[in-house]
Amino acid sequence: MAQVTSAGGARSGNRAGRVIVDPGSAFEAVFLDPVGQTVQQRWADAAVAVAFEESEPVSAFPTIPGRRWGPGLWWSATTGRHVAAGSNAMRTQLMVLDRDPRVIGLAGRPVRLLWRSDRGQVRSWVPQLFARYSDGSALLADCPSHREAGGERAVKAAEAVSEACAQIGWTYRRLAPLDDAAAASLKWLAGYRHPRNQGSAGLMAAVLGAFARPRPLIEGAEAVGDPIEVLPVVFHALWGGQLTTPLQSPLHERVLVGPGSSGRSGGAGGIR
Repeated sequence: MAQVTSAGGARSGNRAGRVIVDPGSAFEAVFLDPVGQTVQQRWADAAVAVAFEESEPVSAFPTIPGRRWGPGLWWSATTGRHVAAGSNAMRTQLMVLDRDPRVIGLAGRPVRLLWRSDRGQVRSWVPQLFARYSDGSALLADCPSHREAGGERAVKAAEAVSEACAQIGWTYRRLAPLDDAAAASLKWLAGYRHPRNQGSAGLMAAVLGAFARPRPLIEGAEAVGDPIEVLPVVFHALWGGQLTTPLQSPLHERVLVGPGSSGRSGGAGGIR
């Protein structure tokens, strides 16, 4: 199918359309517009004009036979919307970003990057994750299940996507997998991320007051009331960062819980 170039430099076509890379553009972006039409545009222009955090996946996550966990949806506490996730490793990284107070938007596979190799061959890569930060910058990321995942092709793609992001002031990263204990603790807290776990009127304030100084989890919960009612509120506050506890060790009833910040917790600096 021939592609049509608009005045703004964007080319639209169906998903079977030919791939064309403008010789005058080092990188180009392919994404879906709000009505699901495929659009190809100069990368620098698309990065400014397109709200990738609101875009649908430009291509589906693959389903690989034999894997215990396949593609699915993650409900984001940050946005109140579902984000497409392609693997357990990606879902874990979504949890980390969903707690990061800097993050205001998340999307799965919203853009395909195109470029030419040194030999003039067209290359492409679809990063798994997009995160928009409150300062307007963004992160493109992949979520390998282990550091060597993807082989040489992934390494070369990472170099190209890093360059593309650096040109516009964004960041690309291959996010290192969490260790098992941190991932398990984060998954537990994520089960209480929904606002319904804030509890009845006044209960959250009582919980925060009970942990104004660090104390064992169960001790603080019992000081407020029935743990069956109180613990979901504590876990919600731990997810949101109003309370904090080290997540590198397994959660248990005697783990120390103390005051946190007023916003969501987590991010690149580590997990608490």
